[in-house]
Amino acid sequence: MKTRILIGLSTAGSAVAFIGNPNAALLSRTTSATANIPQPLWASTLEDVDTKKAEADDDENKEMSFGDRMASSGMASAAAVATAAVNAAVSMKPLDAPDVEKSYVALDKTQQELDEEGLPIVYDKDLIEQYWSKERGALNQRWGYFVGKAVPFLTKMTTLFIRDGKITDKEIPALSRQARVDLQDLGPTFIKAGQMMSVRPDVLPQPTLDELTKLQDSVVPFDTEIAVQQIEKELGGPLGQFFTSISEEPVAAASLAQVYLATLNDGKNTKVAVKVQRPSVLGTVSKDLYVLRRAAEVFQGLVDRFAPQQRTNYVALLNEWAIGFYTELDFSNEARNQQTLRDMMREKNIKGVTVPKVYHELCTRRLLVSEWMDGKKLSDATTEDIARVTPFAQEAFLTQLLEVGFFHGDPHPGNLLLLNEPTEEGYELALIDCGLMASINDVDRDNMISAVIHLANKDYASLVDDFIKLKILPEDSNRAAIIPLMDKALSPYVKGGGAKKYEEELKKLYGMEDSDMQSTVGGFQAMTQDALTVLNDIPFSIPPYFAILGRAIVTLEGIALTGNPNYGIILESYPFIARKLLREDRPEIQSALQEVLYSGEEGDSGLKLTRLLALLNNAAGAVATRDGAAFVDLDAVPENGLGFKEGLKFVLSDDSESLRNLLEPEVDSIVDILSRQIFRKAISDAVVALTPPRPPALPFLGDIFPSAPKLDEIRFPFLLPGSAGLRDPSLSVLTIKELTDAVAPKLTQADEIFALGLSDAATEFFGPDVGAFVKGESVFSAKTGELVIAALRSGAIGETDALSPEVVNSVIEAVSNTLSLVRGANSETSGIEKELTAAIDNLDENESARLKDIVAQITERSIARAIERLSVVDRVLGS
Repeated sequence: MKTRILIGLSTAGSAVAFIGNPNAALLSRTTSATANIPQPLWASTLEDVDTKKAEADDDENKEMSFGDRMASSGMASAAAVATAAVNAAVSMKPLDAPDVEKSYVALDKTQQELDEEGLPIVYDKDLIEQYWSKERGALNQRWGYFVGKAVPFLTKMTTLFIRDGKITDKEIPALSRQARVDLQDLGPTFIKAGQMMSVRPDVLPQPTLDELTKLQDSVVPFDTEIAVQQIEKELGGPLGQFFTSISEEPVAAASLAQVYLATLNDGKNTKVAVKVQRPSVLGTVSKDLYVLRRAAEVFQGLVDRFAPQQRTNYVALLNEWAIGFYTELDFSNEARNQQTLRDMMREKNIKGVTVPKVYHELCTRRLLVSEWMDGKKLSDATTEDIARVTPFAQEAFLTQLLEVGFFHGDPHPGNLLLLNEPTEEGYELALIDCGLMASINDVDRDNMISAVIHLANKDYASLVDDFIKLKILPEDSNRAAIIPLMDKALSPYVKGGGAKKYEEELKKLYGMEDSDMQSTVGGFQAMTQDALTVLNDIPFSIPPYFAILGRAIVTLEGIALTGNPNYGIILESYPFIARKLLREDRPEIQSALQEVLYSGEEGDSGLKLTRLLALLNNAAGAVATRDGAAFVDLDAVPENGLGFKEGLKFVLSDDSESLRNLLEPEVDSIVDILSRQIFRKAISDAVVALTPPRPPALPFLGDIFPSAPKLDEIRFPFLLPGSAGLRDPSLSVLTIKELTDAVAPKLTQADEIFALGLSDAATEFFGPDVGAFVKGESVFSAKTGELVIAALRSGAIGETDALSPEVVNSVIEAVSNTLSLVRGANSETSGIEKELTAAIDNLDENESARLKDIVAQITERSIARAIERLSVVDRVLGS
């Protein structure tokens, strides 16, 4: 027979609902010694398990099954008793409202107005506690209603498990339907929780998704007459004073408000969306938050009792979500958030995604009027459309989260509109409902960026440091125990595909792919032991701000998985991270960029040119991967990546400021090494060309004429520039070899290795022609060397201001002319000239100006370096 076992899952980017429980026959072998420990929140699907051997003794099998069910029943009873005890203890404690001082939710804390029920318009801990103290009876009644819905549902699931050993497929539709009905009956707070889970096809079975999706549309609207009265009350005048028309029925009804299509009384009949809050919804939400807070206290008590080593404050997580949910009811705050988000996305030049314009003069605490957008909810779009706009949505969210630190906390499909027609600016997606926005500070953002880099590169040792900085792990963490478990727990997630793929990868990891019962049980035992180790030995905690951040990521990942079942948010976000590393010039980002470009084998701390090229490609969206296309390969340049033209444009763009600043000393070093190499080769060729040929040997007499002296050993007078590079030349008598060694010191072994690396990288990235150019082959002719020697002997160089802009420009022009001559003389290098010309022509005005400025600065520093070296030679000879 075949057995399917589903266990609840929680991954780094996924929140997963409980659908089934472990088969009792399997778990009896692994949990008998840990009956009081909650089952680990890992995902595992054991399919096609060959149990013929287990069925050999049918009676024994039945007896075991009955015993296991009894054991399960006993465990369920024990859990129920424990829950009741904790609930009783919690009910005796005073219940404080969440503290807003530690919240990441973006809200206006300056207002302290109360509504008709005595609740604060803007979240205020003390005022809410005052309200609760007067509403104790109503709160207890609401708690009783919640328990009346939750307990029967959970009891039914437990009964089915005890009876059948699992939740069978035939039971799921009815259970899903009941869950949806219960959530609807419980009201807006619980409806929103169900809506969040309706976008996880990788987690929930299709019947459950179908039911939860109905929560997007099945909210019963309130009467339009009441809505009109509310609008007129909020605006302080008759409807016609502000609008020329309004739809008879709401075009959308949500758990907190409903929306009407109206036209403004502005002489233009401008279409707007009028969002009206449900009557008395603030009181309902406040009571629900009390209920959820109490439920969180019960759950926290169970965790403290059964897993005291865990440090996650689940009450704090709930508090953060509660503060955000309460804040969603302040439409004035939402209007400010929406305008801020709209302005930010335009400032950051986000493509494809827009935020509707806000009409602030018509917005109040319960009324929001904004630009009308013709479109459909993303949940109603095709999978092809979802896949097409996912990159837009992803870029918008990553910019909000990791660049600005102000992000939309509720990006469910109903808040993402796929426009019927792109706007004039090319926007295809509209992000609406900005009631829940959250702020993340610079320090946490930088730590998140670092964590993504290390996770994408499978650097779990560094990831531990990131988790410590993010307060997920304590400073005294046992790294030896944590790192291998991180590898097992996170590597399957990085590969993408959501929870279903995670299950498959875990099966491979623990050797549960075949149908052999023994290997399956062994793999399951190993997985369970690792999970228990995480629960018992690693005191991790989830920071409160993850309550909103996790919700947003879970929702967006679920949407993306709908369009692409293999979507992996870590790898998909890496190009954005690469662009950020190249662009921002803050010390923290520079440090992260240095780590990527310089870290490597111990003792090797130089710039990794291949990594530089790889990072440029990563930023452009081309990522080389390893380990089954799951992790970024920092040390490989992707195939079909950037060409020289695109690479030069990217380096000179506004998006590479951080890289240019970091590489400035590296560029000087590269130019120095290359120029020394090229100069020495040119002078060497010139010496050969200028040395007179040896006189011919005479017949029978042989070589009777003395050979010509070696030109590079003859001392010549040279007029060299002064130490300041000004017009104060000094006479020096030295050989051409001494002159060459002074101007272009011989490359050290390290320099030669670096030059070879430059050549190899240039060959790999730009082709063999550019590689030969970097080596100095066929760049300058012997004639060029002769001209340099003649100029030094005549004093033409020493008699000028060597650091003047005119000299700098003349040097640049001379190099350019030389390259042009080389093109005509050497057909092998014509490709270089064409490629350079095409790359420069591809630059815009700002990029061209930036290139000109950079070249001038590099040339000036190169001249200054040569003058410094010559001045030292002059002092030595004069002493």
